[in-house]
Amino acid sequence: MQNEAVWLWYPGDFEIHHGMLQNFKREERGMGWPAYWYIDDCNRNVNFERQYDLDAATTFTVHTTGTGYVDVNDRKYRLEEPIECPAGPVTIKVMVGSVQGLPAIYIDGPVIKSDQGWQASNFVTTLPAGHDPLFTRPDQDPNVIEYHKQAVKPQTETAVNGGTLYDFGRAVNGQVQVQTPHAVTLCYGESATEAEDVAMCYYKQTDVDSQTPVRKRAFRYIFIPDVAPKTVQLTAIHEFVPKPNRSTFKSDNSIINQIWNVSTETLNLCSDVFFIDGIKRDRWIWAGDAYQENLINQYSFFDEDVDKRTLLALRGQDDIKQHMNTIVDYSMLWVIGVLNHYQMTGDREFLEIIYPKLESMVRYFIRQTNDLGFIYGRKNDWIFVDWSEIDRDGTVAAEQILLLEDYKTMMTCGRVMGKDVSDYQRRYDVLKKNLMTYFWDADKGAFIDSYESGKRHVTRHANIFAILFDVVDAAKQQSILKNVLLNDAITQITTPYFKFFEQDALCKLGEQKRVYQVLLDYWGGMLDRGAVTFWEEFDPQQTGKEMYAMYGDPYGKSLCHGWGASPIYLLGRYFVGLKPTAPGYASFEVAPHLDEFNQLTTVMPIKDGTVKLEKDGDRLVVTASRAGGTVKYAGHSVPLEAGVATVVNP
Repeated sequence: MQNEAVWLWYPGDFEIHHGMLQNFKREERGMGWPAYWYIDDCNRNVNFERQYDLDAATTFTVHTTGTGYVDVNDRKYRLEEPIECPAGPVTIKVMVGSVQGLPAIYIDGPVIKSDQGWQASNFVTTLPAGHDPLFTRPDQDPNVIEYHKQAVKPQTETAVNGGTLYDFGRAVNGQVQVQTPHAVTLCYGESATEAEDVAMCYYKQTDVDSQTPVRKRAFRYIFIPDVAPKTVQLTAIHEFVPKPNRSTFKSDNSIINQIWNVSTETLNLCSDVFFIDGIKRDRWIWAGDAYQENLINQYSFFDEDVDKRTLLALRGQDDIKQHMNTIVDYSMLWVIGVLNHYQMTGDREFLEIIYPKLESMVRYFIRQTNDLGFIYGRKNDWIFVDWSEIDRDGTVAAEQILLLEDYKTMMTCGRVMGKDVSDYQRRYDVLKKNLMTYFWDADKGAFIDSYESGKRHVTRHANIFAILFDVVDAAKQQSILKNVLLNDAITQITTPYFKFFEQDALCKLGEQKRVYQVLLDYWGGMLDRGAVTFWEEFDPQQTGKEMYAMYGDPYGKSLCHGWGASPIYLLGRYFVGLKPTAPGYASFEVAPHLDEFNQLTTVMPIKDGTVKLEKDGDRLVVTASRAGGTVKYAGHSVPLEAGVATVVNP
């Protein structure tokens, strides 16, 4: 925010309020389904304050989304009316209350305006006022998200089983406008199979005529039974929050190019105001999904605002009543996500706002640890990790490794904030020692899930986290690679959610060649089945209707799921090799691993700039729009000058 007026609120309140609304948007087979965890809402009364020293008299007008008044040097004025303000020192306070929505202000004036410098108080804590680039005009209401709208016509109308199947050719998230001579039934589907299943399709609306209100839903297909093609006209109004795609990727492998483009579309659809899991079913804000989506976002849209909104919405108000989404590991991933955001953006202002909530979250974990420092699940806690046969009897290794990374997060962020982090260092040292004592199995050369059960069961999950978060040395990393990641006897990962972490770990160990093949087989396998967005889960062995089943529902699987877009991150982080080496890309590295590509041209975003990489045979050219970068390739280490094309040859 510069010196232009914007809407202001207590920091975090916009995100918390709209996060609540987002988590109430799920529709389950004709029923509303609000999220099943505790949900905060915004503060109901907020006091805004700022001091000026005016060279001359001026006027201003205060617009609000609630009831209240303006106080100028202890004299009260009405809202929505011009206020004369004399020269000299002046203290302005605006009190706003709203019983139904977000208390917010917009101050319009040549000098006094709602820009940077205002403080907001909920009468417990005073912080710099919050704002968002979506709300910059006085005629807006920050209680109402303004979606852009795009009309989408069906690409085909096909006679099927006595009715008509409409294929829009893409995933749509919006309402359908219907022109029909008589009442019809709309059967929605992310797949044609789902839409044609009149009895069991997830969304269906009966007795629809040209005047019937139609609810916003996500779909690719609509089937109307008992009508011929061209009888009923449908237009889908797709709604979205626009954001520029700052990345491009084009190689000599058309399948990889398509995987990149479909991943981009998937993430775009799942990241309007917040990162959500998927557009059809839940539409909820899940911390595990959001953790991955931010990393993917870093190599595509580089949208800092959607990540900040999501982090604030997930955390809620100061008082913690339960784990995020009731899942212990999701709360811990949220903490690491704050560090990822800071490393991506270098945004200290945001870190200052969220740090107290970060610290109280970790203290909440500490109250849930035993004498060995291990975090454990309590009543109503969900130890999720992944949809897999994990031994969850007692404390679980994967949770301990996440807690270690949370302590590291507190040490890193705490030092930025000038805090004493010695307690986190002590807890880290104790936990790491006990993790290796109780969970590392030297005979198996891997971490077991749980030591308390006596089963000595090994799954991929804790071992993957151990590599990602640098818990083990190089020798143990290679042991995990051999005994777990490359061991077909260990149960395979089937969800794109943990496929993300697994491929991340493999790339970190230099296994890009294997990961490249996984991209072609796994994500390419979804393309072979007609995917226009990537799915929540994919089992290559499944065919027909069973491909779409999940959670005991024949069409419960999301076919547009944010975590399915992970090829963007894998290609950007490990094949192009781009990463920040200091917060906000004050310094950054490009370390390409491009043996699988003979030709490649890609542009990737960094903070306040871009990096372009071009490969043609053995010739590699890297151009960064800002200074601070270094190319590491084939034994060379070459600094990048801003705007200068740097040729790096082996």
